Amino acid sequence: MPVDSEVTIVTVYPDLLGTYGDGGNGSVLRGRLVARGMRASLLEIRSSTPVPETADIYLLGGGEDAPQIEAARRLRASGALSKAVANGGVVFAVCAGLQIIGESFVDGDDKPIDGLGLLDLRTTKMGGPRAVGEILLESSLPGYSGRISGYENHSGGTQLGTGVKAMGRVLVGTGNDRHSRCDGAFSGKVVATYLHGPVLARNPKLADYLLKLIVGEMPAIQDRTLVQLGKQLHGDRVAAAYRSESKRGVLSAWRSLRG
Repeated sequence: MPVDSEVTIVTVYPDLLGTYGDGGNGSVLRGRLVARGMRASLLEIRSSTPVPETADIYLLGGGEDAPQIEAARRLRASGALSKAVANGGVVFAVCAGLQIIGESFVDGDDKPIDGLGLLDLRTTKMGGPRAVGEILLESSLPGYSGRISGYENHSGGTQLGTGVKAMGRVLVGTGNDRHSRCDGAFSGKVVATYLHGPVLARNPKLADYLLKLIVGEMPAIQDRTLVQLGKQLHGDRVAAAYRSESKRGVLSAWRSLRG
């Protein structure tokens, strides 16, 4: 895409998939483009409105069980995301969004629900307590080294299938399940994670990674205050994740001593 072209960002079904501030991911992407002198439009497409098939990036957020199932049903029926990906569009999906773009997930009664099949993922009940709290990854995305911080709140466990790699290795928290020590998934221009936050505000480098999938290399942001604030927030949340891990370790030891 030419650098002077307008980038179209779509937040998909914020009325159904809008928990934990995930809608902020679209504002972050738009803001980082504008800060570089580039043109960008942000469209919030509610579930009553057809999803455009020719946007540049599509964002899916978290949601409760019933809205998630309804979002999956509507997106399967329209086929818009599948067509967008076939046309080179980027998809970034969080939590319920991650489960929706996979092959299948389950409802509250463990009944399988068909996903969109954009990635070879299958989500079932993880078992045990919900995965809740700060989470920290070491990135596994190509050309992207460093840590990614977020907040997780889910009971689903996701298994990766053929042609799909994890977005990152879990340093703190749970991620996809309690055994693999990885979070998220990616293949081509489709990227997914369990990280809320909103995750792109916490991790400007991840936001830029997604933007580069659309426009390629970009000029640096000249606003030093914006750059510094992004680095500070990222550093603060990374430190918070390590503190939460330390507290969990102390609490676990205390419980074991009490028998």
